[in-house]
Amino acid sequence: MIASLFSRAKQGLGVELTPERVNIAQLQQLKSGIKMTSLSSVPMPEGAFHDGRIVDVMAIADAIRQGLEEKKVKLKQAASAVPIGEAVIRLIKLPAELDDFELRDMVLNQEAALYLPFPREEADVDYQKLGTTIDEDGIERVEVLLVATPKEITESYINVFAQAGLQLNFLEVSSFALMRTIRNQLLQFAPGEAVAVVDIEYDGTEISIVMDGIPQFNRKVPIGTQQIQAAISRAMNLPTAMGVDLLSSMTVPVSPTDGGASNPSAAAIIRVLGDLADEIRRSVDFYLNQGEDLEIAQVLLAGPGAGVGQIDEFFTQRLNLTATLVDPVENLGLQLPQDVSAEKRPGLGTVVGLGLRGAQ
Repeated sequence: MIASLFSRAKQGLGVELTPERVNIAQLQQLKSGIKMTSLSSVPMPEGAFHDGRIVDVMAIADAIRQGLEEKKVKLKQAASAVPIGEAVIRLIKLPAELDDFELRDMVLNQEAALYLPFPREEADVDYQKLGTTIDEDGIERVEVLLVATPKEITESYINVFAQAGLQLNFLEVSSFALMRTIRNQLLQFAPGEAVAVVDIEYDGTEISIVMDGIPQFNRKVPIGTQQIQAAISRAMNLPTAMGVDLLSSMTVPVSPTDGGASNPSAAAIIRVLGDLADEIRRSVDFYLNQGEDLEIAQVLLAGPGAGVGQIDEFFTQRLNLTATLVDPVENLGLQLPQDVSAEKRPGLGTVVGLGLRGAQ
């Protein structure tokens, strides 16, 4: 059982596990605002974390300890997140006359089993009661956000953190942590306006359609920086590992004068990002087809892949929707260590959101 769910310390430690790296951010609440007192990122041991699942507990625990030791972090309570692909997220509507006890019983013991692709007894389930709505028949309903993960996933995270000498106080879905970071940005949209939050990670991209701060639709597609790096390496006949360094220094061509067609590596980026744009468009269209008068106001780009030059302009052109980079520093007025470069900021959204669980 993950304890102290609603505790509010003045410091928070976020630990993000990805197939490529272990990211650790320590945040502190000061009178002048929120300060990132330390940030470390160490390579994820090869094969230790695959398809969103922990494979090698001890190897990952060692990597976490290395990151903590590098920055001399003393905090012992942490927050982490499971990838969106390892969670079931559903927005459901139930009779508004249910009291809190009846609602809890119905969600956890009846409704959850309807949406899970695995047995209810093998799931850790939580929910958040939202507002009420009036349905087409004039009946008042309460909206509930239901979230579930397999127990084996939850237990593996708790085990890893225990082996690393940490207590895992918070375990949530990665997209929720990102939304916490960009909360101020989301509040700028009018009620009823939805945005597509596109988190371009190493092994795939998490797409969330969010309206009024509530996720309406979630999907992960297998196109991320790994696929972009591999395409660059193939186009230039280089070892795959060299694509990592090349990607970080490249700019996405967005006009004929950028030379995309004549440059093999640029053409490779365009092909992969074009495929990703198609997947984003499919997700947007799926959401828009769920009802009348629905609209997507903007696309918010986050994750390590969002640090590629001009990627926001590329998606703006391809999607015919304004695409904007997520910047945790601007969103939160975050005070950063001097060694954090501007192109790395979009990739900090999730780990910063995890650190906020304790720092606010």
